[in-house]
Amino acid sequence: MRDVLPDEVELRDRAVQTILAVYRGYGFRRIETPALESLRLLTSGEGGENEKLIFKVLKRGDELRAARERGDELADLGLRFDLTVPLARYYAQNHAKLPNPLKAIQIGPVWRAERPQRGRFRQFTQCDIDVLGVGGPVVEVELVLATSEALVTLGLSELTVRLNDRRILAAIARACGFDDARRGGFFIAFDKLDKVGPAGVIRELREAGHDAAAVATFESLLASLDPAHATIDHVMAAVTSVASPDVTSSAAALRAIIDAVAVALPPGCQVRFDPTLVRGMGYYTGPIFEIAAAGYPSSIAGGGRYDRMIGKLLGRDVPASGFSIGFERLISILGERPAGAAAAEAVGERIALLIDDPDADLAGPVSVAQRLRRDGRLVSLEVRRKNWKKQAEDLAAHGFAGWVRYNDGEPWRVRSLARPD
Repeated sequence: MRDVLPDEVELRDRAVQTILAVYRGYGFRRIETPALESLRLLTSGEGGENEKLIFKVLKRGDELRAARERGDELADLGLRFDLTVPLARYYAQNHAKLPNPLKAIQIGPVWRAERPQRGRFRQFTQCDIDVLGVGGPVVEVELVLATSEALVTLGLSELTVRLNDRRILAAIARACGFDDARRGGFFIAFDKLDKVGPAGVIRELREAGHDAAAVATFESLLASLDPAHATIDHVMAAVTSVASPDVTSSAAALRAIIDAVAVALPPGCQVRFDPTLVRGMGYYTGPIFEIAAAGYPSSIAGGGRYDRMIGKLLGRDVPASGFSIGFERLISILGERPAGAAAAEAVGERIALLIDDPDADLAGPVSVAQRLRRDGRLVSLEVRRKNWKKQAEDLAAHGFAGWVRYNDGEPWRVRSLARPD
């Protein structure tokens, strides 16, 4: 966990406001869920390997003492590790009061007990949009286009949207001979392809005890799944023997999504089928997708369809699909821009109104500051120091664009911080 300094906070605020403006233009509305959820919900099997990283919260008072005496579990709550599992509980409890479909925005902190290392935070922000209550390719099209537009509006360019479908991946696993009951383990290993390479994936599958013939068949197929060349038709031909009507319809829906997105993406962006895209969360049931930007190796956003998660809580399945921006990674990219430009974009023109005597009547300076603010500037009342050069350097370092020295003769002229008094 870390402290965030003012310049970055302002950059984060600007990013949030930009993203919200785009998402609201697509009809999404903001909701909030609590930081704490029941451990029973968080450990329901929907969070994949993130369930191993939960910060657990002890029971309190008499409940804790009684649990100790009985030898029961001492914790009953946990900090949320993502925003999707809490959303399922939120919808199950509140669906009667919610619109159908629910087009939800969530932006908030989540917590994972990661090993301390560069770029891995134990508290970080997620930024999600989800559509609950309706299925069909139109949902994924809107999720992809809204997220792409938000990223482009923030200044990213040459985005690549990658799409796949969990039902196609399941057909690949079945065609290779992997046990359906162990499909989750296959997905987790396959998802590490970009980190450990083909040899690493095959080694993990063997070490996990998967059927040797299935692993060998998958190893021979893996080379043909290169996303630079593989097409949906190519992959469907490889799984013909196990291609159920559900798999065939999912392939058709994926083509429809790709075709619709391709004609509506911002200029310079592209969309493609990627049969190696897996995504590690256990709750995905249909289309899955990620977005990457030119010059950055990792994806900036990811998501997919999870039609069965809410049904486990509500008693009936509810169509659901969502897209999450990797907010910390996004802020890191935006922060690479020149600091002055980033600060100016984030907050507009910031002015220091200097007063010589903090003990004098402040009515005049306060009135001037208010008028400058009404003109659209951000104004901070500052006491003028004896070492003006050092003060000007400090003001410039913290994003101030200029200064005004309060006096009766000329209180309105904004001067450059580089200009001597």
